[in-house]
Amino acid sequence: MPTITSVPGVHAGHWTHPSGTTGCTVIWFPSGARGAVAIPGHATGTRELDVLRSEHVADRVDALSLSGGSAFGLATCDGVMRELEARGVGFDTGFGRVPIVAGTVIFDLAVSSARPDAESGAAALRAASGAPVATGSVGAGAGARVAKTTGRAVRGGFGSHAETVDAHMVGAAVVLNAYGSIRDPETGRWLTPEPSMTGHGTWGQNTALAAIATDAPLTVAQCRIVADMATAALARTIDPAFTAYDGDVVFAVSTTREGTTSGDRVNALGRAAAHALERAIVALFP
Repeated sequence: MPTITSVPGVHAGHWTHPSGTTGCTVIWFPSGARGAVAIPGHATGTRELDVLRSEHVADRVDALSLSGGSAFGLATCDGVMRELEARGVGFDTGFGRVPIVAGTVIFDLAVSSARPDAESGAAALRAASGAPVATGSVGAGAGARVAKTTGRAVRGGFGSHAETVDAHMVGAAVVLNAYGSIRDPETGRWLTPEPSMTGHGTWGQNTALAAIATDAPLTVAQCRIVADMATAALARTIDPAFTAYDGDVVFAVSTTREGTTSGDRVNALGRAAAHALERAIVALFP
């Protein structure tokens, strides 16, 4: 199955703790990318998201770090930065290059006492390549669980899918650790135990993290539209979605940093992004 690395200019790699209960995933853009972020969640853990605003002086993002470990996992960004600095990658300040690494995390401390750190992030970056990225209980998805309202939580994980829109690729990656249950929007079939809002859930132990990438030329503002449209996939597959206990974050990046595209094409890309994200989620439950 095609994954987010099918998009030209996108590499991805995992680091998984030996216990298999936590980890991190790095999505690297070797030539840099434009990016934006949508934040529908209410319990987020993030780092350097301001660089994804259209008015920010930095004109690029070099990598995304997705991690387990709750806020402790944001330390993975340090390792990614150090590794990229050693490669001479980053925003040119005139006094050295500063790698631009945005990060976000899931809460998996309920299943893991281990915490990804800077070396974990560096290891995930060193593992990154343009080959199809592994899916399942790996990387940032190693400790992920879903359907927590039911009292019968099941494994979530890391999923990815990609598809073509005209001459361009649109890819999605997701770390699925949602509070809600998962349903295939195309068939209506529940893929996990059906939701039960009887108080079984626990605050803070949830979240879906997603990254959308395309090689279509988009401005930062257009990336934000694609990110916003992609959040529809979470609402269509997760029930309930965007709860008080979820820290959902959706990135969207363009690996073609010059040029723009029409509004109609942006709409088509956003629709494809939502569909690719749905398929990335559904594929975790064969």
